Amino acid sequence: MKIIILGAGRVGQSVADSLVSERNDITVIDTDAARLRDLESRYDLRGVVGNGIEPSVLAEAGAQDTDLLIACAAQDETNLVCCKVAQLMFNIPKRIARVRSTGFQTEERLVAPEGFAVDRIICPEQSLTSYIGKLIEYPEAMQVREFAGGRACLVSVRARAGAPMVGHTVAEMRNGTPEVAVRLVAIYRRFPDEPDRFVACAGETRIEPGDEVFVLAAREHIAHVLATLHRRGATAVRPVRRIMIAGGGRVGLHLALALGKEPGRYLVKIIEDDGARCIELASRLPSDVLVLQGDTTDENLLGDESIDEIDLFLALTDDDEDNIMSCLLAKRMGARRVLALINRRSYADLMHGTQIDIALSPAQAMLGELLAYVRQGDVQAVHSLRRGVAEALEIVVRGDRKTSRVVGRKVSELSLPRDVHIGLIVRGLPESPEVSADDLREPQVIIPRSSTVLESNDHVVFFLPHKRLVRDVEKLFRVSATFF
Repeated sequence: MKIIILGAGRVGQSVADSLVSERNDITVIDTDAARLRDLESRYDLRGVVGNGIEPSVLAEAGAQDTDLLIACAAQDETNLVCCKVAQLMFNIPKRIARVRSTGFQTEERLVAPEGFAVDRIICPEQSLTSYIGKLIEYPEAMQVREFAGGRACLVSVRARAGAPMVGHTVAEMRNGTPEVAVRLVAIYRRFPDEPDRFVACAGETRIEPGDEVFVLAAREHIAHVLATLHRRGATAVRPVRRIMIAGGGRVGLHLALALGKEPGRYLVKIIEDDGARCIELASRLPSDVLVLQGDTTDENLLGDESIDEIDLFLALTDDDEDNIMSCLLAKRMGARRVLALINRRSYADLMHGTQIDIALSPAQAMLGELLAYVRQGDVQAVHSLRRGVAEALEIVVRGDRKTSRVVGRKVSELSLPRDVHIGLIVRGLPESPEVSADDLREPQVIIPRSSTVLESNDHVVFFLPHKRLVRDVEKLFRVSATFF
């Protein structure tokens, strides 16, 4: 696929990093020549220096035969105008824009073909807020990713000594709850002086304390899965109630506003160093959200604000070093769980396995929304995992026995790569939003066995430990031309 990326900032670089590895033809446009030279030296892509809203610059980047435009420059206005120029002058088929303003998502006419002609708007702050919200809902999880409209989830959890299923084999866990729609799809195990190693989930594989376990399950079973792998004995999980946010920027504000929509459920404090920003936050946030001016790495401030009683400490500033240090300090002073927002990939890798419970990359949180547009076949959802190495993929089965390699065939008959897992099948979802709910059967979440037969319109969720396996899976599920 031929792709133009507008903007070589943090998001643009992360997108380029992911898409180049999949053998796409990438061109990046930016006004900063030095930044483009750095990208060209690290990746197999082409850089074009210039303003992406100018037709001549787009033409130089090869817009005449481009399949996808991803506009992720710093300014909303630049991204919107670029999409419109790409439609009017070059008829680029798919156009995605990163837009921070929330108004464009509620006003469809603005992004329609007669407006700015944007096929999909991506809002990083909204993506992060939604993702952190799931981590608050499931406080034992390290990651929570949704599929099939939220009916199924992929969660990762750190196996804890003393939990019911830790020390047991995968087969024992499966046989212990045969009626529950749950499938272990991967284990990442720590070894001295080397990165975490992928361990395939064969029946005889034993779950050890410290393992990062990835599990696919129906949404209603997520709490049970987390309890069996992380909770000691019959101890009830302590819900997240007291939250402290370090940083009152866009992400901190969005999250505080979202939490404030449920009055009385959360006790939220937000710390911001800039006095003028504190005044703005206080005017925009609900009255029960406490806004404090101060340094997020100030030990006295954290102590005065009872950091030892905080259920979740979130470091969401624009400074990676401050986020890391404030999280380490908060953890040492008694915060139960800490999350650091980290832009630099090298920093995120260093934090893995430290006292920081979750190191979250803003680009990784929204990358899946972009990847769904790049994938071939009927891909509904993509989630980038393990800092971009692994991936979870939801594909809809199309066609019939004549036009498809998978319809009407058993799972055991599919020619899947060795390490690829079919984690779940969701059957009975509507094919279009116009279908009446009265005409539909209740969707089923199915754990596939070797004898399970795939049907047209099944939503199949895969776990791929290596992104290089994506093309093989897409090729297998692609229908022949006669289907159309």
